Amino acid sequence: MKKFRKVLDGLTTSSPGATVSSPSCGSAAGTPTAAPTPKEIDVQETLVSENFQLCKTVRHGFPYQPTALAFDPVQKILAIGSRSGGVRILGRPGVDCYCQHESGAAVLQLQFLINEGALVSACADDTLHLWNLRQRRPAILHSLKFNRERITFCHLPFQSKWLYVGTERGNTHIVNIESFILSGYVIMWNKAIELSTKTHPGPVVHLSDSPKDEGKLLIGFESGTIVQWDLRGKKADFRIYYDEAIHSVSWHHEGKQFMCSHSDGSLTLWNLRNTTKPFQVTFPHGKIQKDGRKESCKPILKVEYKTCRNSEPFVIFSGGLSYDKAGRRPALTIMHGKAITVLEMDYPIVEFMVLCETPYNNEVQEPYAVVVLLEKDLIVVDLTQSNYPVFENPYPMDIHESPVTCTAYFADCPPDIIPILYSIGAKHKKTGYSQKEWPISGGTWTLGSHTYPEIIITGHADGSIKFWDASAITLQMLYKMKTSKVFEKPKPGEGRAAELVEEDPFAIQMVSWCPQSRIFCVVGISAHIILYRFSKYDANTQIVSLEVRLQCDSEDVISPSENENNPSFSETGSHSPQPHHHHQHQHPASPGSRTPEGIKDSIPCLKVKDRAVRVPPGYQSELVIQLLWVDGEPPQQITSLDINSAYGLLAFGNCNGLAVVDYLQKTVILCMSTLDLYGSTDPYQRLTRSPRRNRQSTSGLTELTDNQQSIDMERSKSPTSVCVCSVGSPVPVHYPTSLHNDPRVLPEPVASLRASHCSPVFYLLDNVKGPGRKLSLPTDLKTDLDHVNGHCTSPTSQPCSAGKPRIPMGPEGPRLTRRGPGRPPFRKAQSAACMEISLPVSHTEGHASRRAMLQQLHGVTMYSHDEHHSTTSYCWSDRESRENSFTRSRSSSVSSIDRDTKEAVTTLQFGESYGRKNDVLPTPCLWVGTSLGVVLLIPMSIPTDQEERMEEPVTMGVSGALLMLKGSVLRFSFLDCMGALIQTPYEVWRDHNAPEDPDRPRRRKLVHFSPSSSQDACGDGHLAVVCSERQAKVFLMPSQSCLFVHNITESSFVLRADVVSVCNSVCLACFCANGHVMTLSLPSLRPLMDVNYLPLTDMRIARTFYFTNGGQALYLSSPTEIQRITYSQEMCDNLQEMLGELFTPIETPEAQNRGFLKGFFGGNAHTFDREELFGEAAAGKASRSLAQHIPGQGGVEGMKVAASGAVGELARARIALDERGQRLGELEERTALMMTSAEAFSKHAHELMLKCKDKKWYQF
Repeated sequence: MKKFRKVLDGLTTSSPGATVSSPSCGSAAGTPTAAPTPKEIDVQETLVSENFQLCKTVRHGFPYQPTALAFDPVQKILAIGSRSGGVRILGRPGVDCYCQHESGAAVLQLQFLINEGALVSACADDTLHLWNLRQRRPAILHSLKFNRERITFCHLPFQSKWLYVGTERGNTHIVNIESFILSGYVIMWNKAIELSTKTHPGPVVHLSDSPKDEGKLLIGFESGTIVQWDLRGKKADFRIYYDEAIHSVSWHHEGKQFMCSHSDGSLTLWNLRNTTKPFQVTFPHGKIQKDGRKESCKPILKVEYKTCRNSEPFVIFSGGLSYDKAGRRPALTIMHGKAITVLEMDYPIVEFMVLCETPYNNEVQEPYAVVVLLEKDLIVVDLTQSNYPVFENPYPMDIHESPVTCTAYFADCPPDIIPILYSIGAKHKKTGYSQKEWPISGGTWTLGSHTYPEIIITGHADGSIKFWDASAITLQMLYKMKTSKVFEKPKPGEGRAAELVEEDPFAIQMVSWCPQSRIFCVVGISAHIILYRFSKYDANTQIVSLEVRLQCDSEDVISPSENENNPSFSETGSHSPQPHHHHQHQHPASPGSRTPEGIKDSIPCLKVKDRAVRVPPGYQSELVIQLLWVDGEPPQQITSLDINSAYGLLAFGNCNGLAVVDYLQKTVILCMSTLDLYGSTDPYQRLTRSPRRNRQSTSGLTELTDNQQSIDMERSKSPTSVCVCSVGSPVPVHYPTSLHNDPRVLPEPVASLRASHCSPVFYLLDNVKGPGRKLSLPTDLKTDLDHVNGHCTSPTSQPCSAGKPRIPMGPEGPRLTRRGPGRPPFRKAQSAACMEISLPVSHTEGHASRRAMLQQLHGVTMYSHDEHHSTTSYCWSDRESRENSFTRSRSSSVSSIDRDTKEAVTTLQFGESYGRKNDVLPTPCLWVGTSLGVVLLIPMSIPTDQEERMEEPVTMGVSGALLMLKGSVLRFSFLDCMGALIQTPYEVWRDHNAPEDPDRPRRRKLVHFSPSSSQDACGDGHLAVVCSERQAKVFLMPSQSCLFVHNITESSFVLRADVVSVCNSVCLACFCANGHVMTLSLPSLRPLMDVNYLPLTDMRIARTFYFTNGGQALYLSSPTEIQRITYSQEMCDNLQEMLGELFTPIETPEAQNRGFLKGFFGGNAHTFDREELFGEAAAGKASRSLAQHIPGQGGVEGMKVAASGAVGELARARIALDERGQRLGELEERTALMMTSAEAFSKHAHELMLKCKDKKWYQF
């Protein structure tokens, strides 16, 4: 435990270090000279680096791009391989394990060592791996890399330690599973086929041992050749040459027949008595046409031939449908006797497997289910019922039902919320599933002791929202809602909605949820917000719609001539929330009314249902807020959102400004452009014009455009040349030598920022698709350390007149001209799951590619002045050299926007704070962070009485305090002076639709966490934690003194930052674009952990990464999977207890008694000794150059895992000894029975001999 003490300077009026104006300090009596603010912050920080460790916990969802399937019929666990080298192993609900091959090569085939707790995987890099499943986190024990041949098929007989491996060359190799060493026994392709054959038979596509005799191996070649190889005699018993290519082979359990599937859609049945021609040829889906010919059919990719005791055998296959029926979906066909059932699938079939009662291939199979692995789903069909219903899947395999566009993660939720959501969601579950239990029921899992309620929320491209119970590292669907039900269905090709979004107009961009008040807010891609309240009762509601005009107009831009005599541009605005005259039309006249049609196209993107609608129990829409089109331009998408149930307020912002809505009164109380928020009393007055530019021209921006070279020369000068002004009065210009540490001064190009702020933003969508979240990325990996104020000083930011961008002078000018109003600004709202792009690693790759990459993070490219407005007099090399000498990142968070075009509102936070330095008591405030690193505090006055709150307006003073950081602001959080997290106020949930009790009228019950409530020891005030994409700062409020500052990254930028509780304390958790996950102590910002966890290779991760309390986080690892991780050492230590056991000791079922005669006449299968044939003594050693053995770390890992508890180790040893003793006992009993049987047989034989010895031949 460390004790941090920070002595504060500049807290009194005599402090020489006070900036701008000394913070006025008041005593408890209210005098302006004495301060109750503490002279020192004394916080006992309990977190140390030993409290943190990063590791993956569990992966949820459907395996992305699956390739292989395997099932252990004794352990009843399922394995799925994927194209990226992943392996998912599934058992009973809760038993879900993810493994990853380090090579990342696609998994070709999986084979369980049945009931042995091991799995063999064959990968596309021609490597075999043996996985140990007897530990909670499986690991590789051995690997075998083939050097000269490519693996095509593997087969492992039941209870055998010899693996048959077929190759592309047609050869068959044999691998010892125990040592993972290649045997010297090889079946060469030229020995398998006849010498007279002139062509190569092709790759091996099938290997299986005969059910009748394990010494016979059936080899299927792609060309249609089938060979039964006698392993003892090392020769072929028979060879079959068929005209059609073979895809799969399946034996009858008696070993006298087998069935093949072919590329022409046919099935052939072969009898071993006559292999010259097939016993039967069928085209299941090939009908005879009028001319007598059969329809051409698609290949049958796999067939399974399974027998039953009391009915006809099952023939199950995939494919084989006729070609002429266009649009038919992939199908699985089940032939049972004369009945043929075709099960159509939603996605292509990757693999299927029939589950049978017995693991022995020479017994009646008795199939009971079929596991079908589709490209995007996993289904299990019940074969025991004639209508073949599917089982209800207990795994969360439908996360990607509609592509995921955003995520949210809430740990330690109120305990009553999960049961309520589940009870309501259960009413809408589908029916018609099989009544039997889920057949994949292997493994064991128990609810760990370290569990608490957790909820994951996913937003989707179709506008749906899903709530998931994520407690105890499982995932289960709780509740689903569709936001599209609020709107009328847009008719195709009609209206602005069709132009704005061609597909997915309801896609979810972000969500905000208050679990305590159960208020839920959704931001959609069509610049709309929907507010939901939770109710356990259904209701008839009229949806209230507000339309807000949050768009910059041409009159917002002040030309140099208008400002010629007033360089400081002192505004005369007051603290009133009323906007300027040109913003008055932004306020709706009444709740639900439309904005006056004073300007062309002042319409929203979507049409809200204007009739009363019946809503079921659950989340019910109460208010819809939509931004309007302006002058033929679509509304800019919303980049930030916060809602507070105690205040009854909702705030949102985009690149144009900020709006605050009172959702209780259904009115807009603030709607301002970002620059207007600063106000006239802002001590850090932002300048609208550079005096240097005012002197240069007074006729607008056209002359500036023509004189491009002079602007470039001017901008290449000292970036600290600024105009310093006091509030309300112009002053002469002076040029200080060093103002790097003074946040009052702004660099000269701020003038161009202000000039371009109100210019329309255009979307370039020729090669970029995605959700409309806009983000601009850094132009260089260097950070400008000189600019703590965070303003863009890139010499490439060009001014632009309002609504009229300059036409480029280069040859690409026509392609970059302004988009016409009819062209859609963005296309399909693709999910975060669909965005993949590589990050440049080099610092010298140029900023264009990296910027484009990060713009894809938001899915839409912004109109860029520096890239599309460069003229011939300003070449690329000049621009690059200037940026390398002096740059400032234009990057932002996931919800930010192009900095050289607009200043976006990137984050918002309601809370009890001090809006001004001289405030004595905390008041409700709105914290606003922008993409330029500016933090604004807007104090609010909210009526406290319930009746007054519903009638009196909420007032906001927009000229509150201002703070500065480097980079776009990402997150706010508040601590008391003891370092404890201050929660935001909230309203206790009450059901608005519940029947009223006249004796107990319903009143709002508010819960406030005032900063001063726990400050008896150290006086009033609180700490504000502010994190941007570059640095974190801790401020003391109300003095606004910066106590601690930490530059998080110099070469990258932060994508996600959250203040979270870990180990009964709080820390700041950050995820950077370079893949680093970091934690910083609070309030000292001391680094606790920095792990290079995950290189950001696609935008999906940046969009969906989310930290939460308890040391947990999640992100979308693929379009269909959610990966959860932990950064808490405590959870890493308890992870073994929380995970499920894949292997449970189960007695292998005994083989059926074959009977004396059947065994005598059925061959000598049981006397086959593979060790004698394939061992080194008989077969010799394989060539060393053929395959390379690579020992794995699985054994060591397993020992480490087991050593986590001595009791567990002893228990495993005891179980192993018990198993060994039990097997030895069984062996002894069987030996004794055999001896008894042999003695009885000998006795009977002797008696028979004595009886018949003296008889004559004619006496018989």
